[in-house]
Amino acid sequence: MINITESAVEQIKKMLAAEEAPNLFLRVGVKAGGCSGFSYGMGFDDEQKETDEELKLNGLKVVVDEESKKYLNGVEIDFKNEGMSGGFTIHNPNAIATCGCGSSFRTKPEEEQLAEKCDD
Repeated sequence: MINITESAVEQIKKMLAAEEAPNLFLRVGVKAGGCSGFSYGMGFDDEQKETDEELKLNGLKVVVDEESKKYLNGVEIDFKNEGMSGGFTIHNPNAIATCGCGSSFRTKPEEEQLAEKCDD
């Protein structure tokens, strides 16, 4: 479902270690909003719901909520350390449109739903 590069896993593990909380894991999700329709969410959490999907990626526990799964299939999370412009990047093969900052996207099914609403 999700691929996290080795450089991203290393960076996330460093960040988790700095938190000094043994039960934390990475939560990745999508929420409505942003200039293109959906925004990515990525952060540490310690509460897992029964409907969440748990993934083990290179020794890292990653949790995705039920609603976000359909938008994150095939997503790659990477980390680049490039001076002032370094950080996490998300490549989503399902996105047909993104905003300039890369943190917001739209997929084909949502594009079709918007078109149907406009035709009514």
